[in-house]
Amino acid sequence: MNGMRVGCIGLGTMGAPMAENLLKAGFDLTVYNRTLSKAERLVSQGAFLAHSPAELAGKSDVVFVNVSDSADVIRVVLGEGGVIEGAHSGMILVDNSTIKPAASRMIYETMREKGVSCLDAPVSGGEIGAINGTLTIMVGGDEDALERVRPMLEAIGSKITYIGGPGCGQIAKAANQIMVAAQMVAEAELLIFAQKAGADSQRVIEAIKSGAAQCWTLDNKPQRLFAGNRAPGFKSSLQAKDLNIVMDTVKEFGMSLPGTAINTQLFNGMVANGKGDQDNSAVIHMIELLNNEYLGES
Repeated sequence: MNGMRVGCIGLGTMGAPMAENLLKAGFDLTVYNRTLSKAERLVSQGAFLAHSPAELAGKSDVVFVNVSDSADVIRVVLGEGGVIEGAHSGMILVDNSTIKPAASRMIYETMREKGVSCLDAPVSGGEIGAINGTLTIMVGGDEDALERVRPMLEAIGSKITYIGGPGCGQIAKAANQIMVAAQMVAEAELLIFAQKAGADSQRVIEAIKSGAAQCWTLDNKPQRLFAGNRAPGFKSSLQAKDLNIVMDTVKEFGMSLPGTAINTQLFNGMVANGKGDQDNSAVIHMIELLNNEYLGES
């Protein structure tokens, strides 16, 4: 076993495989999840079960958090029974959630008063990356703390980049989501454009994906859409949540990102139309509605 005691809070689609990779790497692992049944597999593999974030923090040198949004992170870290109640000087908090940069900075300042170092370390790579331990990790916070937890991050990710001070990891993730959303919307528009204008969309994809339009989205998503598969990889509701984080930050700094503002509304529309559980590439649904043209239908 490795020397440092590790705790993981949040055992969902991303958190569970990340925790499992830490366990496989030999770390002494304690886990907490609001739904206890999600912890059973890890406990059966040798993890210890905590019954609150505070209990977990008291037993851990490093605490990883992987929950849905800013409010959830604030609740499990600073709320009643939260990490802060079990925090001890020298502990490191690593938040892999995607939340508002301002929230990360507030948590950083609050936990620093307890002698705790904080890293905002959101990830990209989806469920497959979490399972394979090949996530991209964008890190903000104390650089010396990053070096102390680097062996743990290397168990869950293949690319670890230090961005800067507190909140900078979240800024990098928000920037990532700006590009992801733009690709998903552009893919949707070009597919409906090609079909409605009278071309074979599949042949159009083959023609353009090796040229200047080449991107991860065109390499991975069109065949799923052509097959009628709109099940998530990454849910549209989470894409909407991340884009709304971007727009909150835009407002905070008085910026103007017109393309991202439109893309945010399209993904908010997915949620409003009951499609939030579909893949983020399924944003094509909104383009279909606007044009009364449906992929694969003549």
